[in-house]
Amino acid sequence: MAKLLLKLQRYFRRRPVRFFTLLALYLAAGSLVFLHSGFSGEPTVPGSPRSPAAAEGPGLPYLGVMQLSRGFKATSKEPPERGKSRDNGGPRSRALRGRSGREKEEDRARYVGCYEDNTRRRTLRGMSFFDYKKMTVFRCQDNCAERGYLYAGLEFGAECYCGHKIQASNASESECNMECKGERSNTCGGINRLSIYRLELAQESARRYGSAIFRGCFRRPENVSIALPASQLMLNMSVDKCVDFCTEKEFPLAALAGTTCRCGFPSTLFPLHEREDEQLCAHKCAAEEFESCGSAEFLLVYQTQVQDNRCMDRRFLPSRAKQLVALASFPGAGNTWARHLIELATGFYTGSYYFDGSLYNKGFKGERDHWRSGRTICIKTHESGQKEIESFDSAILLIRNPYKALMAEFNRKYGGHIGFAAHAHWKGKEWPEFVANYAPWWATHTLDWLRFGKKVLVVHFEDLKRDLFVQLQRMVALLGVPACEDRLLCVEGQKDGNFKRSGLRKLEYDPYTPEMRKAISGYIRTVDAALKLRNLSGVPEDYFPR
Repeated sequence: MAKLLLKLQRYFRRRPVRFFTLLALYLAAGSLVFLHSGFSGEPTVPGSPRSPAAAEGPGLPYLGVMQLSRGFKATSKEPPERGKSRDNGGPRSRALRGRSGREKEEDRARYVGCYEDNTRRRTLRGMSFFDYKKMTVFRCQDNCAERGYLYAGLEFGAECYCGHKIQASNASESECNMECKGERSNTCGGINRLSIYRLELAQESARRYGSAIFRGCFRRPENVSIALPASQLMLNMSVDKCVDFCTEKEFPLAALAGTTCRCGFPSTLFPLHEREDEQLCAHKCAAEEFESCGSAEFLLVYQTQVQDNRCMDRRFLPSRAKQLVALASFPGAGNTWARHLIELATGFYTGSYYFDGSLYNKGFKGERDHWRSGRTICIKTHESGQKEIESFDSAILLIRNPYKALMAEFNRKYGGHIGFAAHAHWKGKEWPEFVANYAPWWATHTLDWLRFGKKVLVVHFEDLKRDLFVQLQRMVALLGVPACEDRLLCVEGQKDGNFKRSGLRKLEYDPYTPEMRKAISGYIRTVDAALKLRNLSGVPEDYFPR
């Protein structure tokens, strides 16, 4: 044996090339064996332990929800892009089908009709922008709504125009016959023809005129000189002139009353809660043909850029709180916004069960305090365990539509407090996994607080957004702070804060699969039943899919 090894050694010393050739062949053979073993494994079958199981929506009592599976059926099929399927009908039928589908999906706009346009005298005279590759109806509507305009119009398949008033005549629907460049299933006007939509804004106060925010048409208050103490006669009245005058006088409200400009604050004398029909204020301005300037009896009110400082002072509690009050919510349900409102309404800082440096830097000074310090008016928490819940003496439970809350939290997780998740995250594995884990938690969070909370005030995010004054009164009452009405009116004018996402990057498609919707609908029914069992009003109707 020794002689054989010696001969081999001498052989390879003389011919090293042969040695390295044999070594390479040996390694190549080993690699082939390894690859073969990798491909001969078991295939992954939907429903097997390797793939998530489909979750069934719970029509169950409380304990049943706690034991739900958190998985959804894995699928690589993406919903078909809009515009891929085309019908053989004319442009009118195609446009109407596209519009009706969008209206069911979002109550953001109502189609008005096809209108004439002229390059020298535009029908919609606000902001405009063009995109000759990716223009869609949604994108045009969203940009105009974000800037507070009443109307959005699309022309030539790629042009978007915004405005407060339609200043042209109707045209035949057949003349709006050009497909949108980024969405062939919808019509985007024609040559010198606009497809116009009236934007159904969630909050009319979002309407802007330059730097001012439109608040509405209101009847002149009694004791108008006290309610609106500054005034100026303007024979050549315009919105800009009145807003500039009140801004210079450092008032947050500018009220146009025909040829008189009045300035002041929201107050109990002039709370801005009872709007009138805008047609009552539709009297032309002397200096601007296409603007309304109100009348002596009906005032057209704008909010200027002047900050109302009556509710901006905040401090820590002067003495240690005797009770710990939780501001509890599922992530993405508007907890940070609610904290902002509470701090403005009470004048005291809110605390947190956690620490977030970005929130501290934005002015939430109670963020650094330990949650048991007793120096803050209430404590933000997303916890839902029995032990954690029983640590608090009472709670404001903020509930939001799970479809909106899940998307908001997903954006925060991958894009920050006011950022957005990337398209790749929505289309990748991150979104299905996120929904599978977080959707059941939306239900169990509410159910746990209803079950273990000692004194729980339920506030729906949608109600707070729709009727801020009333809901904030309820919240402040639970906190044991006297509600100053003028301060609450001040909060209404400063309600957005620093953590409002822009609407410019909303998804243009529905990220929820039928399986996801089936499961979430079950969770909604369970929470609705639990609320009604406690003689509460249940969830708002818009939680249920249309």
